[in-house]
Amino acid sequence: MCAAVLASVAGLAATLSLADSPASSSLKVISQLKLGGAGGWDYLSFDAQRRHLFVSRGDHVAVIDVDAGKQIGSIPNTYGVHGIAVAQDLHLGFTSNGKADSVTAFNLDTLKTVATITGTGQKPDSILYDSASHHVFTFNGKSGDASVIDPAKHAVIATIALPGKPEFSVTDEAGHLYVNLEDKSELAQIDSRSNKVLHTWSLAPCESPSGLAMDVAHQRLFSVCDNRTMTVLDANDGHRVATVAIGDGPDAVTFDAAQNTIYSSNGESGTLTVIHEDDPDHYSVVANVPTQVSARTQALDPQKHRIYLSAAQLGSGKDARGHRQIAPGSFAILTVGQP
Repeated sequence: MCAAVLASVAGLAATLSLADSPASSSLKVISQLKLGGAGGWDYLSFDAQRRHLFVSRGDHVAVIDVDAGKQIGSIPNTYGVHGIAVAQDLHLGFTSNGKADSVTAFNLDTLKTVATITGTGQKPDSILYDSASHHVFTFNGKSGDASVIDPAKHAVIATIALPGKPEFSVTDEAGHLYVNLEDKSELAQIDSRSNKVLHTWSLAPCESPSGLAMDVAHQRLFSVCDNRTMTVLDANDGHRVATVAIGDGPDAVTFDAAQNTIYSSNGESGTLTVIHEDDPDHYSVVANVPTQVSARTQALDPQKHRIYLSAAQLGSGKDARGHRQIAPGSFAILTVGQP
């Protein structure tokens, strides 16, 4: 086949690939579920099997039935909760309780607390369940380490020292964990069976990485950073594949494998940057969807290809840390999708 024809076919393939992306349609905020209540928030997590969205809210986790559009329950006594991990094979969920240095295990069907697991590192933040090792891992911001939990024993069984302050984490479900190191602008690879750090890789030009997602099939890691940058790394050897421009103030990123689409939620810009994975080495920004200032954390609904975001209206006053105060009763869950 001649070079001109090859180029034409390649161009057509890229066009069709982009056309298949939901970003080529008019994504927008299609609904807002007002929850109100006091306090801040952090991670969101989605139980795709039960269609439940878990929303961290200070001392509890609100549970939303996304199809019914209402709150159906709450996981109480999760003081300083940051993240929620879902273990489908165990029928359990786990919360990282940052102010209590503990993890709450709860039944995914009944939402009842099963156990409180104490003795994690200080200020557990990101949390995940790794099906390869059948262990739960908390990544502890103050002590700079990871706690390994055996969910069958409801106990911490090991501690992994980390070379920096951990942020978001992901698993490839095949024996490797990855975690952003916020203060080093690096990413660590961990063996989830031996509980050892294997490698530490630079995320430059990324600064202060927070959100992390993964294309497991193509071994690509997506780290979103404070300097309006997403860095793409090869999960096998850590080399930088691409750098993509995103919005300001990201705190989460997700990857929709069925749509080959990455979403960065940018709390300062009040946008959702939508990025198409043209192939594992090339990425295109196809939309910056207006959301709401403060909408920085998110969860993906892989069935309906929707994004759920926590957000609130910010007032003019500031708290003791210099952060803008939340307008009373304004906390809500935004849903971004096709109208």
